[in-house]
Amino acid sequence: MKRFLYLCVCVFTCLSLSAEVKYVFYLIGDGMGINQVLAAEMYLAELDSAIGIRQLNMTTLPYTGQATTFSKSNGITDSAAAGTALATGSKTTNGTLGLNAEGDTLTSIAEQLKAKGWGVGLMTTVAIDHATPAAFYANVKKRDNYYEVGKQLAYTNFDLFCGAALHRPAPPEGTSDVYLYDLIEEQGYTIAQGLEEAKAKTDASKLIVVQPNEIADRRKKGSGNFPYMIDGRPEELQLKTLVPFAIDYLKQHNDRFFLMIEGGMIDYAGHGRDGAANIGETLDFDGAVGAALEFYRQHPDETLIVVTADHETGGMALGNSDYTLNLKMLQHQHCSSWVLSDEINALFKKGQKKPKWQDIRAILEKRLDFYGEVEITDKDEEYMQKAFKNALKSQGKRSFKTMYKDLNTLCNAAIGTLNYKAKLGWTSYTHTASEVPVFAIGKGAEQFTGWMDNTDIAPKIMKAVSDQ
Repeated sequence: MKRFLYLCVCVFTCLSLSAEVKYVFYLIGDGMGINQVLAAEMYLAELDSAIGIRQLNMTTLPYTGQATTFSKSNGITDSAAAGTALATGSKTTNGTLGLNAEGDTLTSIAEQLKAKGWGVGLMTTVAIDHATPAAFYANVKKRDNYYEVGKQLAYTNFDLFCGAALHRPAPPEGTSDVYLYDLIEEQGYTIAQGLEEAKAKTDASKLIVVQPNEIADRRKKGSGNFPYMIDGRPEELQLKTLVPFAIDYLKQHNDRFFLMIEGGMIDYAGHGRDGAANIGETLDFDGAVGAALEFYRQHPDETLIVVTADHETGGMALGNSDYTLNLKMLQHQHCSSWVLSDEINALFKKGQKKPKWQDIRAILEKRLDFYGEVEITDKDEEYMQKAFKNALKSQGKRSFKTMYKDLNTLCNAAIGTLNYKAKLGWTSYTHTASEVPVFAIGKGAEQFTGWMDNTDIAPKIMKAVSDQ
């Protein structure tokens, strides 16, 4: 009997050791530094009236490390250079996608695996031709050459794209080029607007899923992003819902698949120093990690999950004045800075009477619980009224420029006030050189420990796939 049990253990061990990696999940939180992860965990704890953390899915993964993110040209990387490093294992200059510093073409791990017969899917909460997803298929000197990036997308032969609509579907003026959605369909892709439509088109061999109603007019620009979670993103556009769909689709058409998932709007919120929106996007991204983990539990010997970030955005600091945090204050913010800014700007529209402070106060009461759940001191009032007077002088035209949206200066002051009360600090409106976290589980995950560079991650993934 003992000999039989020993034989069973040996057989099981041999099978486990010989199991091949068939499914790779590569999750990238754009702008997600270590403090963004910790802020989300500590925020959840504070909502439970506790000091400490409520673990996210990603921090439960058994293998952890940290990665540096500098580019070939700068100590602080942009998303194109960082995405290229994560996709190809090679450094490049800021602004460059899929080319090294000398201009030579690089091949991403997605392209390598597709050449080996794997199914490939790319998913993001921003545009599918944005820097991070584009780093896995495009080779251009300037990341903002969106038309060329989109054209290259059409010829990838990747199985699935999922995200916001293309940035620049229309051809450059004065050219005879085609609209990119026409080109994409000519190359055999089926386009679905929304998850429900996508579910009805799963027999398509190549599928592109964008948010509903974004390409009804093919001359229209894409939105560039999903709505923020804090602004009520529909469930069908949440990563925890989209990832299971992507898994089912890729598995239906392929024996093996690679799925890159980007939480792109963590970065957007960091650029705007919007703490509440930032945490909401981090939690949405963690929902994608949870969905990948559900799949891993069914295929533990064949799956590798790697979670990281391309860089940190905003220089988020947990603490700004004393030995306290009050992150639960952020629960009183009921919309993103983008929506708040638009509402304030609407008061200054041409032809309307000049707004009064009471008009502004009504918006702040509704959107930020100011003067109610959130106490506003005389100093707070003075700070915001100064911004209001400046807005009156410029007829609402003065704005605070961030990377993706110009924010009304009064909005910036109000969000800054709430962040300060939450004891949340920021050092930048752009990227920083801070290291980023790396989490992993599954076959080959033991490689992802300790200090590494972002160029180490893609080769480690390929090693896990090859060493079998």
